[in-house]
Amino acid sequence: MIKFAAVNTDKSKIKVCVGLSGGVDSSVAAYLLKQEGYDVFAMFMQNWHDADTTLHGDCEWEEDRFVAEMVARKIGIPFYFVDLSKQYRQRVVDYMFDEYSKGRTPNPDVLCNREIKFDAFLQVALKYGADYVATGHYCRKEEDSGIYRILEGADPNKDQTYFLCQLTQEQLSKAMFPIGDIVKPEVRRIAKEADLPSAEKKDSQGICFVGKVDLPTFLKQKLESVEGQVVEVFDPYYAQDPLYVWQQEKLTSLLKADASLERTVQYAPEEKVLTSDGKPLGVSPFQEEIIAALTDEDLEKMATPLHYDLTFETETYRSGKHHVKKTRYKENPFGKIVGTHEGAQFYTIGQRKGLGIGGHADPVFVIATDTQANRVYVGEGHNHKGLSRFCLRIALSEIHWIRTDLNMVPGEIRRYRVRVRYRQPLQSATLIMRESGLYILFDQPQRGISPGQFAVWYNGQEMLGSGPIER
Repeated sequence: MIKFAAVNTDKSKIKVCVGLSGGVDSSVAAYLLKQEGYDVFAMFMQNWHDADTTLHGDCEWEEDRFVAEMVARKIGIPFYFVDLSKQYRQRVVDYMFDEYSKGRTPNPDVLCNREIKFDAFLQVALKYGADYVATGHYCRKEEDSGIYRILEGADPNKDQTYFLCQLTQEQLSKAMFPIGDIVKPEVRRIAKEADLPSAEKKDSQGICFVGKVDLPTFLKQKLESVEGQVVEVFDPYYAQDPLYVWQQEKLTSLLKADASLERTVQYAPEEKVLTSDGKPLGVSPFQEEIIAALTDEDLEKMATPLHYDLTFETETYRSGKHHVKKTRYKENPFGKIVGTHEGAQFYTIGQRKGLGIGGHADPVFVIATDTQANRVYVGEGHNHKGLSRFCLRIALSEIHWIRTDLNMVPGEIRRYRVRVRYRQPLQSATLIMRESGLYILFDQPQRGISPGQFAVWYNGQEMLGSGPIER
């Protein structure tokens, strides 16, 4: 189950600290390690104090700690407690506020794993004498000649490699994932048979170690509410937008002679099966030699999201039998002001809920936000042009390779499968490395790409690297 180089075969001399959260996954991880003969101890970390920000309004961590302590007692392993709330606020929560204030969409769970579980928590565990830190993540780790590989979990519906996309070789060298080869129903079965107190406990939801929150309410702790306009963008806008027209023409010029291209996402609910599941990478519809000949300026324009520039003029008119003078916006063929919001920073691209906009036959989605102008742009329908993008950019300084031996060099082009959010099935794409950054060109249009999200690339079932989308 757990693959290591054969350095120390006496497991009783290998000390493992399990990050015991009180959930069933970490509980079974601890139980399996104990059963296999490792010298195991548990440590519960508190990362959040403010119960006022959660939807439940109580101290969920206290219940979690109580359950975790009972699990440790049941398994027969030492139990410790560590308060990492200061580090969590500085490294994760402050990052969230900063990103949202810029109109970006951060992923706190990715940062929590990089900065807390496999850094601050790991350092405390090492002081207690641990050789490794184990968690209840659904993923697998392998090692070959000093190179550590992280692979998708055996359960296609629970793979959690995405959240570990920023780990380093050094962090992986100290990591163990005991349930990576097990599917969730089997984890539940093991917990019940072992009579673990967490066997029936529901999976946690919401922000890592904070809990389920109403995001706008959470963000309003630091981000100011300022009323602004919600603008609906109509389809005719795109035919006259120079950047959109250029991007479509450039995509057409890249196509192979016999290839065609869908221009907007053909909507389907994101599948439950997340892993590659042995699916082939697929043949690119684009000509690699033409991609290689693209200038950096071309790639920059391809990866640039549209900036909506709509102005609305007013006119006066008389209404009613008393001919009362009123003001209204003139009709604009490209868009319409359809509502107000409390701050553009509280919205993210692809968002559907919480807009408060009625009178449409199809769902309305956020297609862009402008925090400078404090505007939110929306579009009607799953296939709205504003929801779809083909190309994104990761800044040179933000490119992270888990497999540092596979780093791309400027001018290199590779084919990988990529996802830009946890619940997204892997998508075939071409990665183009330049001095200015890494560009990812998808075979098919992608829905709701937002700056700040992590793009993560895989070769088969192995996760190779990641980086936050620049814009």
